[in-house]
Amino acid sequence: MSHGPPSGLAAVSTALLAMSRHLEVRDVLKTIVASARELLAAQYAALGVPDDHGGFAQFVVDGVSDGQWKAIGPLPRQHGILAAMLREDRPQRLADVRKDPRFEGWPSAHPDLVDFLGLPIRDGDEVIGALFLANKLRPVGGHPPQASGGPEPDGVCGFTQDDEDVLGILAQHAAIALTNARLYERSRELTIAEERSRLAHELHDAVSQKLFSLRLTAQAAARLVDRDPSRAKGELQQVAALAAEAAEELRAAVVELRPAALDEDGLVATLRTQVQVLDRAHSARVTFTGHGVRALPATQEEAVLRVAQEALHNALRHAEAGQVDVTLERRGNGAVLRVADDGKGFDPGIIRRAGRHLGLVSMRDRANGVGGSLTVESAPGKGATIEMEVPGG
Repeated sequence: MSHGPPSGLAAVSTALLAMSRHLEVRDVLKTIVASARELLAAQYAALGVPDDHGGFAQFVVDGVSDGQWKAIGPLPRQHGILAAMLREDRPQRLADVRKDPRFEGWPSAHPDLVDFLGLPIRDGDEVIGALFLANKLRPVGGHPPQASGGPEPDGVCGFTQDDEDVLGILAQHAAIALTNARLYERSRELTIAEERSRLAHELHDAVSQKLFSLRLTAQAAARLVDRDPSRAKGELQQVAALAAEAAEELRAAVVELRPAALDEDGLVATLRTQVQVLDRAHSARVTFTGHGVRALPATQEEAVLRVAQEALHNALRHAEAGQVDVTLERRGNGAVLRVADDGKGFDPGIIRRAGRHLGLVSMRDRANGVGGSLTVESAPGKGATIEMEVPGG
């Protein structure tokens, strides 16, 4: 490419790898925009994801400070050049966006955009975003590139055909990265919904048992109240205790069935809360201990939480454990999760050969997916220990 970025193919490769590294939609959008602006030497870059109401559900910019962005005001609508990128299946390369007949102005705090390169991001026939760059940076007298103060003297856009070709490649890979991120988020939402449903079922069973015992005890007290008041008093005290336990189970259900609180409460607090709920909902004793764990990247915390939940489910539902101990401790810059139970155990080799994994494959995939590792120690009659180690951020 004669006029392309000096770093060439290596820079394109770096940008594409950066896109594929993230799973959160917002992180993917930010990476696409930052990569495009750096790769094509532009002063500004932006990417908008359209909503169904003539605006943008998300709009990410690079090159604009937080203060500037706040001063600009609400997200832009789908009009002018932005609308053209969402409607038309072709790039928009302009020497001066302000002179285009579709230009409709911008807020007073908006930076001046001159030369402009934009194109839609498509997933099949669906336009899922609009990506654009503005103000091509140009070398001045051998010095580092500076923002252009206006269009080229002959009215030619500062962005070249080579720039357009590179942005087209980025847009194609951006569509893949954005689609994958959306699928990941939907999968995670389904996982959370399934987990909440399972916990709801467990809590329902526990509360039902308490209420059944409460009813039987109240009936016994009613029969004893005339002929043995002292025994009736004892039964009524038991009724009060069972009612308090049932109320606590219901409170736990309300707390636990709120949306997952990793973002707000952090991994340690979220794990502790879930362990406390399971301890109340099961006859087994379930404990949690945390030792100086630092905050981990969001994807790692998510993986640790899901592995802990799967291991707890196995111990309480399949292993018939009487004691389950969950430990989370710091190791270097990372952390180690350990879930140990005293249940009936199993032979990991036989389980694997029989195709019954007890979620072990899923747990190992989650650990590997965040650069971690998973080990399993178990034997028939000897309980089981699941250990997951993840590196720091």
